Amino acid sequence: MQKDVVQLDRVIIRFAGDSGDGMQLTGDRFTSETAAFGNDLSTLPDFPAEIRAPAGTLPGVSAFQLHFADHDIMTPGDAPSVLVAMNPAALKANLKDLPRGADIIVDTDEFTSRNLTKVGYDANPLEDDSLVAYNLHPLGLTSMTVAALKGFDVTKKEAERAKNMFALGLLTWLFNRPSEGTIAFLEAKFGRKPNILEANIAAFRAGWNFGETTEDFAVSYEIKPAPQAPGTYRNVSGNLALSYGLIAASQLTGLPLFLGSYPITPASDILHELSKHKRFGVRTFQAEDEIAGVGAALGAAFGGSLAVTTTSGPGVALKSETIGLAVSLELPLVVVDVQRGGPSTGLPTKTEQSDLLQAMFGRNGESPVPIVAPRSPSDCFDAAIEACRIATKYRTPVFLLSDGYLANGSEPWRVPSVEDLPDLSVEFTTAPNHTDESGTEVFWPYLRDPETLARPWAVPGTPGLEHRIGGIEKADGSGDISYDPANHDLMVRIRAAKIDGIAATIPPLEVDDPTGDARVLVLGWGSTYGPIGAAVRRVRRGGGKVAQAHLRHLNPFPANTGDVLRAYDRVLVPEMNLGQLAMLVRAKYLVDAVTYNRVRGLPFKAEELANVITDLMATLTTDDPAKMMSGAPRA
Repeated sequence: MQKDVVQLDRVIIRFAGDSGDGMQLTGDRFTSETAAFGNDLSTLPDFPAEIRAPAGTLPGVSAFQLHFADHDIMTPGDAPSVLVAMNPAALKANLKDLPRGADIIVDTDEFTSRNLTKVGYDANPLEDDSLVAYNLHPLGLTSMTVAALKGFDVTKKEAERAKNMFALGLLTWLFNRPSEGTIAFLEAKFGRKPNILEANIAAFRAGWNFGETTEDFAVSYEIKPAPQAPGTYRNVSGNLALSYGLIAASQLTGLPLFLGSYPITPASDILHELSKHKRFGVRTFQAEDEIAGVGAALGAAFGGSLAVTTTSGPGVALKSETIGLAVSLELPLVVVDVQRGGPSTGLPTKTEQSDLLQAMFGRNGESPVPIVAPRSPSDCFDAAIEACRIATKYRTPVFLLSDGYLANGSEPWRVPSVEDLPDLSVEFTTAPNHTDESGTEVFWPYLRDPETLARPWAVPGTPGLEHRIGGIEKADGSGDISYDPANHDLMVRIRAAKIDGIAATIPPLEVDDPTGDARVLVLGWGSTYGPIGAAVRRVRRGGGKVAQAHLRHLNPFPANTGDVLRAYDRVLVPEMNLGQLAMLVRAKYLVDAVTYNRVRGLPFKAEELANVITDLMATLTTDDPAKMMSGAPRA
């Protein structure tokens, strides 16, 4: 009997189970098929912080959330409409996030007395009334998978491990996803192990057939493709997009890309990805520690490469002295900080925005550094190119602040045309650039470009362009070692002015204020863009008037930032820290920003931000003192 197909506009699915249950792979495959189908999507992988947490325990739960729709969406969603729970721990860890009426698919084979006891269940929740508010689908996923693979040349343990493919097949049927990509993926992954390949494909098809024939699911669902601008699209994670952006910048500058890195969560994928692209002139060096990684990268910059080092917060602390050296040497260096929960080891697999002040001030002496922050996974591509542009144009280290949410999350990315990418070509100094008092042509390594204040970039070994290198202060122009107080004051001010001057080549801060008469502005940076945007949409649908602005450049700020902030009665700054951007804008622009801060290792939910915005708008009255005092025009 043909089952009915129900049309939906969006769905939020969360796969959850033990680390060994393959939930990340399952979610990734479902995401790839959804991207191929043409839906807009956003994902949130959630890894356990424990390397090998005991099986069946709460610390060992791994989850993958996917939000897909027939329209433009901005977040992985607040609450799953479907939860696939492979064991009691996965159910207990995620149940609090489910709305009433949500569908729960559980593997009943894992709900043993022992597994229930591990997570503190006194009774089996599948057999009492504790889940009455949900649509419960208790299925023997493990036993059905083993039965489907009876007769295949695999062990019982190998058959059980294929249950994630059974679940993927069931969900593929339930939401009318394509299956060709998954079959091709399995063929590529297990092509050298024919027995494992056949078993996984059989488990996947068994799950699909179960959905088609079981009476437990009366209907399947369809979410039509989302309208998109013409072009070539692919699904991309933040780390992958960032890697591609660095490779593109290498081609655009004409410089070989060198990555000096030490593996650290959640930045390691950039090292892994770049190591695959030697054919583009990419060289990767996995160093013995963080200090060696950044030291090698700075040496590569001195040698004329596009130099990059990748890390997370703890690694930045170790790299700080060498980054300060790069400030003094005035060499281009891109420092990618994929932020995670801290301090110290903190929450290695969780997201946070708490390294902003570290990037701004975490070095000795006056050592200003530009800071660029992408706003979404796909935006990591453009942000990487922008960071490389600033580094090479102004001869300075640049911080690129991503975070765990952007790094591991994914979304559709429209592949840009090469013709639309900026020209970042670099010219090295090849001849003397100064005439000394005797009339001799000499090389001055700290002679300034009048527009950018950048010093010349001379590749070592160029005849006649020998110069001193090191962290001791140099004389303006000549580059000789100098202990002169006046010269040091001058060099400190020049380096600061060089960074401040970058504001002349970055776009102004854009404000999304459709009606032009909003009194509240929500200011964000980094990965808060999606949750803030989704929250602003909710408030506007309810009749509220609210403006939104988002900062990509955090040092220097866009030149019009102060005018934008002073144009509103209230400025709300949501951050996944305790108010670091708010501190900076308060100090620089004397704007009494209102903060909303959470450091839970998770991105904001749109609903919570919408409530915060609504509550703040309710505090404003027509005779509000702030409005009477500001008298500023609307942005």
